Amino acid sequence: MIVAFSVTPIGTGEDVGEEVAEAVRVVRESGLPNRTDAMFTSLEGEWDEVMDVVKRAVEAVRARSGRVSLVLKADVRDGVTDGLTTKVERIERLLAPPS
Repeated sequence: MIVAFSVTPIGTGEDVGEEVAEAVRVVRESGLPNRTDAMFTSLEGEWDEVMDVVKRAVEAVRARSGRVSLVLKADVRDGVTDGLTTKVERIERLLAPPS
């Protein structure tokens, strides 16, 4: 499965970079395939391992803030591996000018 999620502390002010960095640190230390962009972190793996990482990322932010917002989107699909890369590569191939 692939999960795209965003964890945001509530009540800590406008700059939340330090808190978000703690969540991303948890994801990167998990060893699961992941990618972070300006809005979400995507994570790929089996259900239990992915959800455990999401939970720990939320707890890392919550340790710095009493309230946390979590947005999560999941693609649950059997038989797909390396979806973080292959899904993007397919779109890039479709966008490439004909040779």
